Amino acid sequence: MVIIFYDWTIEDFPHLLHCPFVYFPLYQKWYLERGNGWNNYKGLTWKVTHNKTWDKIFHFFGCTKGWQTRTDTRYLQQTMPELQRIFRPKDEIMLRAQKMMDELRGVSDLVVGVHIRRGDYATWNDGRFFYELEDYHQMMLRVQRLYCDRRVSFFISSNEDFPTDIFEGCLCSRFGKEPSGAILDLYTLSLCDRIMGPFSSYSRWASFIGEVPLCFLESKDQAFTESSFSKIVDFFHFEGGREIYDW
Repeated sequence: MVIIFYDWTIEDFPHLLHCPFVYFPLYQKWYLERGNGWNNYKGLTWKVTHNKTWDKIFHFFGCTKGWQTRTDTRYLQQTMPELQRIFRPKDEIMLRAQKMMDELRGVSDLVVGVHIRRGDYATWNDGRFFYELEDYHQMMLRVQRLYCDRRVSFFISSNEDFPTDIFEGCLCSRFGKEPSGAILDLYTLSLCDRIMGPFSSYSRWASFIGEVPLCFLESKDQAFTESSFSKIVDFFHFEGGREIYDW
């Protein structure tokens, strides 16, 4: 596999970056970290990987775009241990995530990860999955009532800066602003017992790689049952068989 277009967070995944059968031919750290290197690289590779002429060139040499293989799930389950190893982030991220989980598990029986994504969701899909922070609060309270026989705590994953005490009546923790924040949040979500959040490949990935039941938030008045949560088994499906629409 050759990966041409990648994000700067690739450095958070050393096992992927140095995987013997995955190649990053254009990865030149000395250039990417100089001046406007990252932006220049992203602009160039975006044009190459989203261009019909280059698609024909890749096809001529027998290449297939990874996005076009996302429906082929034949080997996902048998290769899951290897996928989990390859996509394990660097040690400092793992240690911080595990420390957060240890602290939450010390005061609760069930840790629910909450992916709060707003920003671009105000306009994406006509704002269908954009919720106010109070909407998230009320949904968390309903999940808490669902598991009323257990002590529930919440791990908050968001790129917004807000205090967790706005979620009154819920025991919450989150990381502050720091390097590798997005990957730190992602890996910590994968360690939770349940995940909830709006339609997003971010929480889907955490559910898949951590084998954690996920519930998509589809309405601010949504009701919750245990069957609301199910593991992601591939890009388009939950474990229970429910299909996820392709957007």
